[in-house]
Amino acid sequence: MTIYNYLTIGSTLLLIVLILIQTRGASLGAGMGGGGEVNIVRRGSDKSIHQLTIVVAFVFTGSLILGIVA
Repeated sequence: MTIYNYLTIGSTLLLIVLILIQTRGASLGAGMGGGGEVNIVRRGSDKSIHQLTIVVAFVFTGSLILGIVA
């Protein structure tokens, strides 16, 4: 296995965890898009987790592209 495979697997697992950590509401309906509140401003740890998720998504995408090209 190449470094791209390890990077893809690692970023996949981290991305899954980061997405699952982010919560929008306490009820099941909120998770399905039925939440009545709109959260526009992210603050504190929620903002940091959101930004880290974006970075890991780019790493994941880049590792997939490099794995295909290389």
